[in-house]
Amino acid sequence: MEGVVKRWLDMRGYGFIETDEMEKEVFVHHTGLKNRRSLVMGEKVRFEVQETEKGPKAIDVEVIE
Repeated sequence: MEGVVKRWLDMRGYGFIETDEMEKEVFVHHTGLKNRRSLVMGEKVRFEVQETEKGPKAIDVEVIE
């Protein structure tokens, strides 16, 4: 799935991704990133979705160049 980083809280190490394919924003934690420790608002990303008790979570997140 692809989306755009809507929000990233660097000090907390998490944020949210917006995608046309899902109604809700997708939570992303820094542990779900490939080869990075943070994201930047507005970056385009590709990721997999994992369903959790709290809602969808992005994993295997990589920035699309």
